[in-house]
Amino acid sequence: MRIHGTLKKWNDERGFGFIESPQDAEEIFVHISAFPVDGVRPREGEIVSFERRKDSEGRVRAENIIRTRSRQSKSARIAPKVNGGSFVRYVLTAIIAITAGLALFNRYVPHSSSPDDVSSRPANSAKTTFRCDSRTHCSQMTSCAEARYFLRNCPGTKMDGNNDGEPCERQWCN
Repeated sequence: MRIHGTLKKWNDERGFGFIESPQDAEEIFVHISAFPVDGVRPREGEIVSFERRKDSEGRVRAENIIRTRSRQSKSARIAPKVNGGSFVRYVLTAIIAITAGLALFNRYVPHSSSPDDVSSRPANSAKTTFRCDSRTHCSQMTSCAEARYFLRNCPGTKMDGNNDGEPCERQWCN
C-alpha cells in the first residue's frame, strides 16, 4: 500500500533522511537508493509517495519513492538536459560562420568609395544646387549633371554599373 508524506529532514552528504506521514506517529527513514534515478536530488519539504517496508532488523523504512508533481518545486520538475548546450552551440556556430563569411566578402569584393574617400576629394568649385541625400539610383536623378555630382560627392551611389566613372549612361549621360 502506498503512503504519502513529506520529506522533513534530508542529509545530502550522507544520502538519507526522514519522511513525516499523517498515518505514522514517528518519522520514517529513507535512503537515497529508494528515490528514482532521475538526476533530481531529494529536497526537504518535497511531497512523496512511498511503500513501507521493514528491514532485516525490523525497522520501518520507505522504499520505491515516487515524487508527486503537484507539490514539487519548479527546479525539481525540470528534467535534466541530455544535450544541455546544443542550442548555445548552434547559435555560436552560426555567429562564427556569419563573421567568417563577412570577412571573406569584405576581402574579395571590390568596394565603392567610402565616405572617407569622398571627403578627401576636392569638391567642385562651381556652385551647384545639388545636395547629397538618400537618392542612389539613376531613376531618382533629374539630369546628367546631378548624377555626376552624386557619383563624385555622395557615398553609396549605384549609378555607375561598369565602374567607368560615367553615371547613368543609358538614361541621362549618353
